[in-house]
Amino acid sequence: MSWRSVADLVGTDDGAQIAILGVPMEAGSVTPGRCDLAPGAIRKAMRRFSTYDVESRTALVLPVRDKGDLPVRGIMPAAGFETIRNAVEDCTDGHALTMVLGGNNALTRPAAHGLGLALDRVGLITLDAHFDLRETDQGLLNGNPIRALLEDGLPGRNICQVGLAPFANTAKMHGDALDAGIGIWTIADCRTRGIEPILQEALARIGHVETIMVDFDIDVIDRSQCPGAPGARPGGMPVDMFFRAARRLAAEPRVKLVDLTEFDPSLDQGDITALTAGRWVCEVLAGFQAART
Repeated sequence: MSWRSVADLVGTDDGAQIAILGVPMEAGSVTPGRCDLAPGAIRKAMRRFSTYDVESRTALVLPVRDKGDLPVRGIMPAAGFETIRNAVEDCTDGHALTMVLGGNNALTRPAAHGLGLALDRVGLITLDAHFDLRETDQGLLNGNPIRALLEDGLPGRNICQVGLAPFANTAKMHGDALDAGIGIWTIADCRTRGIEPILQEALARIGHVETIMVDFDIDVIDRSQCPGAPGARPGGMPVDMFFRAARRLAAEPRVKLVDLTEFDPSLDQGDITALTAGRWVCEVLAGFQAART
C-alpha cells in the first residue's frame, strides 16, 4: 500500500471538523526572528508523517480544511488584531477544532477573541516557559499576550499556565499572576507529578468555562530538543511530554482552538523543530479523533 501522509488529509473540504489556519506574524517579537516562516515549514513537515499510529493501532482519517495563511507578515500585533480575530472566528464558527500555526505568541490574544464569546466564558491553558506578562505600555508584543488578555477582561481564574521555567521570568510577573488568580505549574511540577495529572487539575480548575483555547508555545520544550525556538532553554519540557499534552488537551470536548507559536525555522537544525511541530499536528488530530469519533 502506498504511503499516506498526514498532509494528505488536508484539503478544501469546508465540511471538515478540523481547520488549519496559518498566521505568519513575526513583527513585535521581543527577540527578532523569522517565525513567519513557520506555517510553511510545518505544512512541509507534515508530509513526513504517516497517518498510522503504531502504538494505538489506529489511523488518522478525519479530513482537515486548510484555510491558508493570513496576510500579517510584517504587521505589528495591534494592526493585525482584526484580521486574525475575524479569520479565527470564521474557522471556529464552521469547524469543531481550529489549529492556528504561528507565527509569534502575539497572535494568541486576537485568536482568543476569535472564539466569539465574552471572555468570562473562555478558558485559556498555556504550555509556555514564560508568563507572557510583560507590561503593555510599550505596545503589544509576543511577550505580553496574557497581560493584554487580562486587560481585555479575561479573568485570571480562567487561565492556567503550565511548564513555567526558572530564570525565564520576573518576580513581578509571578506576583501579578498570583494576584490575578492564574493557575501556575512549573516545569519542575510537570517532571515531578507528570503532565497528565497536572492537565487534569488545570481542566478542573477552569471547569466553569464554556470553551477553551490552548496556547502551545514551543519554547516550553527543552532547548536541546527544540533548537528552532528562540525562547527555549535547557531544562525545559521533554518533547514526549509535550506530545502527550497535545493529545490529551485535543481530546477535551471544550477545547475548540489551539495554536502553536514561537517556532523560528531560520534557527532550526536538522529539521528537529519542524518535525516536532509536525508531530504536534499529528497528536492534536489523534486526540481529537479518539475523543469525538
